[in-house]
Amino acid sequence: MTSLPPVFTDWFAARGWSIHPHQQAMLDRADDPALLLIAPTGGGKTLAGFLPTLVDIAQNGHEGLHTLYISPLKALAADIKRNLTTPVSEMGLPIRIEDRTGDTSSSAKRRQRADPPHILLTTPESLALLTSYEDAPRIFKGLKRIVVDEIHALAESKRGDQLFLALSRLQAMCPGLRRVGLSATVEDPAAIARLLARHPDPCEILMADPGPEPDIAMLRTDAYPPWSGGGAAYSIPAVLDEVKRHRITLIFHNTRAQAEIFFHNLWLANEEALPIGIHHGSLDRAQRERVEAAMQRGELRAVVCTGSLDLGIDWGDVDLVIQVGAPKNVKRLVQRIGRANHRYNAPSKALLVPANRFEVIECVAALQAVRDHDLDGEPRGPGPRDVLCQHILIRACAGPFDADALFEEIKTVGAYATLTRAQFDACLDFCATGGYALRAYDQWQRLLNRDGLWQLRDPRSARLIRMNIGTIQDADLLKVRMRRNRGGKPLGEVEEGFAASLTPGDTFLIGGQIVKYEGLRETVVEVSRDAAKKPKIATFAGTKFATSTQLSQRILSLLHSRDHSSLPAHTADWIALQQDVSHLPQAGRLLIESFPHDGREHACIYGFAGRNAQQTLGLILSKRMEEMRLAPMGFVSTDYATLIWGLEPLTDATGLLDRAALREGLEKWLAGNQLIKRTFRASATIAGLIQRNLPQVRKSGRQATFSSDILYDTLAKYDPDHLLLDITRQEAMRGLIDFGRIEEMLDRIGDRVDLLRLPRVTPFAAPLFLEAGRTPVEGSAQDRLLEEETQRLMQAAGLA
Repeated sequence: MTSLPPVFTDWFAARGWSIHPHQQAMLDRADDPALLLIAPTGGGKTLAGFLPTLVDIAQNGHEGLHTLYISPLKALAADIKRNLTTPVSEMGLPIRIEDRTGDTSSSAKRRQRADPPHILLTTPESLALLTSYEDAPRIFKGLKRIVVDEIHALAESKRGDQLFLALSRLQAMCPGLRRVGLSATVEDPAAIARLLARHPDPCEILMADPGPEPDIAMLRTDAYPPWSGGGAAYSIPAVLDEVKRHRITLIFHNTRAQAEIFFHNLWLANEEALPIGIHHGSLDRAQRERVEAAMQRGELRAVVCTGSLDLGIDWGDVDLVIQVGAPKNVKRLVQRIGRANHRYNAPSKALLVPANRFEVIECVAALQAVRDHDLDGEPRGPGPRDVLCQHILIRACAGPFDADALFEEIKTVGAYATLTRAQFDACLDFCATGGYALRAYDQWQRLLNRDGLWQLRDPRSARLIRMNIGTIQDADLLKVRMRRNRGGKPLGEVEEGFAASLTPGDTFLIGGQIVKYEGLRETVVEVSRDAAKKPKIATFAGTKFATSTQLSQRILSLLHSRDHSSLPAHTADWIALQQDVSHLPQAGRLLIESFPHDGREHACIYGFAGRNAQQTLGLILSKRMEEMRLAPMGFVSTDYATLIWGLEPLTDATGLLDRAALREGLEKWLAGNQLIKRTFRASATIAGLIQRNLPQVRKSGRQATFSSDILYDTLAKYDPDHLLLDITRQEAMRGLIDFGRIEEMLDRIGDRVDLLRLPRVTPFAAPLFLEAGRTPVEGSAQDRLLEEETQRLMQAAGLA
């Protein structure tokens, strides 16, 4: 066992602390090439990751950069810097700690390159940028350790692929580099370990004591959840009561728009004027920082937020988490629960608030999964090639390279272990020439081979490549500010498409306040305050989560079980009525209901494949039904079903779900759809074909769309086998279209399809008629008319 130096034991003793077993284990195994620590929130993961570094420098000293810390969030890196600086300064250790993110000044960045600190806290993007410099070998000389925090969050995205490619470069420069991964929520530790390690080297996994089970339940409310919708306005009184009973409550939402709506309704009901804030990624940074500082000082009683507060930042004395809306993903729910009672061996406390009646079932299924420690996750497949193309360009910025050596280096990255030489050469050729259809244009002639080494054709192009490093594809956002005569205060950002839909006088929510659109000045949306009570809601950028495959399976199992005692009586009665009127969906079969309603024929397909896949299913099946002469007129989708309406009844499902026909229909639909062009633009930007950032200017979303659409049309016409088109098709299939979930559904059901012809709308189908886009009701009478429509539908379904 490695003993702590006296200065460390004295520091622990002064606080009445003792080293945790997993922290001691990390210290004992400091020389392991790769080590993954899974420890509960509040379990001292950060100190466990840094303890070997602090001890090594304290005992042996070190010149230059010793340890790199990688965080998925800039704010988390800044928070860790604060937390790490305290013990270092109190123990008087000769250790310099700095962070380097997009918020770091240019002068500080130049100084860090010339004189690196002992510990540098950064993000994947900033690390990739550092590896692109010619003096990277000098910057990283002597680097001994790299700590990847919240590794599960990075492993699920292209930012993780970018990071692990950068690690392969660091390992080549520093062969003895030790890798450490830290996480609290991992569904498959072995898979994360394979990503962290240098392939095919092993990675050991340390599992800390998980601590007490979380105290988690569904919020009890006097009002029943509505049949549809995502606002959960019915729960406002009960949520306010919980806020009053706790010190600080985090109220999580799945989207920014939902957070804005809920905050607005909560504030209107907040008669005691409790200090409540709002926090999400579209708000101005200064406003977010004010909320964060107020939380740490204990000045707020609640914060309505999104995933911007998901990860391991210690935000003051939070003692309750409320998740509004079904969590969609058990792993995300566990991560959010961990924000409450952020202390070792203190149970986290959380409440779930289903937004509608079906989400009650999903919340109960999620609660069961948390208690069973059954986390969910989707396999990501091989490393994306657009990220690989960017990595090749980054490597070229650092100086000439040998293709054979770079290929072998990349193959040490777990996600790229199966990369073939032909795939690598295709990416290299694209980086060098732009591909067959573009090689005649100088702007895409970026690399050349001289004396067996590849290098930049024009060294000046390195600046442009560096300016566009990254895999995060920001939505096209415009700044929102108060009018200049109102102070010009920045409020945040809204999507460019949303801004284009506004006319002077329109109102919308941002930062919890209602503002009135005054006009667009250059690229800034100018607004003024408005006293309206019914704003037009901004459709903020943000992930639209789909229910995970594992959670969907739990929902199906719960539905089909004979015991519904875990469900509230109103929901159990709804399920029982569905069983009497129709069938209950089953995991191994596909239920399709066909029935007339309001002079139209309807078909409801219960695929339980997630919202994106159900949406895609609606698009494809509508075309299939058109070929069957059923005259479909439209459709609407949720996470669990797709409702299609038209003029003729569906009476025979034979061939409707033929896999080859569905794929062919999807390919035809994609070929002429804007979605494929949007996917192309994202991949082309990551791969370096399109530059959003130029010296002194950034292309607007419209400019980038115009250039990428021209490129896409050109390649589709003259070079249909172009690398980027192949990447685009692959990305589209596993992205918003989520065709893999449809194929999983087809595998699950085989040819077991139950088509029921029924005389009227069914209990499970009725809520789909109330989904946004299905029953458009506008104007001041919206709430009353929607309530009347709800009552009429539920009576037709036997529910009222």
